[in-house]
Amino acid sequence: MSVAAIIPAAGVGRRMGHKISKPYLTLAERPILAHTLAVFESLPEIDEITVVTQPSELEFCQGKVVIPYGFQKVLRLVPGGKERQDSVYHALKILHQQEDLEIILVHDGVRPFVTPEAIRRVIKAARDTGAAILAQSAQDTIKQVNKKHRVVKTLDRRELWLVQTPQAFRTELLWKAFVEAYAKNFYGTDEASLVENLGAPVAVIKGSPHNLKITTQDDLHLAEALVKIRQKSSRARRSRI
Repeated sequence: MSVAAIIPAAGVGRRMGHKISKPYLTLAERPILAHTLAVFESLPEIDEITVVTQPSELEFCQGKVVIPYGFQKVLRLVPGGKERQDSVYHALKILHQQEDLEIILVHDGVRPFVTPEAIRRVIKAARDTGAAILAQSAQDTIKQVNKKHRVVKTLDRRELWLVQTPQAFRTELLWKAFVEAYAKNFYGTDEASLVENLGAPVAVIKGSPHNLKITTQDDLHLAEALVKIRQKSSRARRSRI
């Protein structure tokens, strides 16, 4: 039984003031997407990868990321849709037809710092439960606020988690969740919300604050700093050998 990863990489960079899409912005001399794909490419547990990108950027992705960095597990590039849910669905329509495909992961193309161990833990939890997500428990006080920017109430942060990716699912469960969502004209903000819409359980696996999603210029600066820290730490380890 095999495991496949869907990597949505269709986000535009307007909020960051860039004409190029966010996954193709440079981080440590490589496109952000290349860093992300490298983690999945390195894992024996991952059998294949599908990248979903802007229809106008399919050739760009192939020529600037997949081929130059030698990603052998990227078997296909799929054009994205209007919403993230539509983009993932375009890939899922192809993947769910594979009879031996047990688990599908969905991971943001702009989360380059996910670790192999985190991916393994989510896969295992999905095998056990059917659906699993990475998440961080809320550390700050969180308040519900109305449209007039007035506090409605303070929420219990002990019950609140900040959801990350990857999210992993048994193939048939994810397919059923998407079919049901479209039948109800339901759009969720992540794949797990579609599974929740079915009433199916979703396991939560503790993630890391380093699993950063790069969506703003500040995020990119933080990512650059994190890369430098990791490079410095890696050089220090090598010097001790």
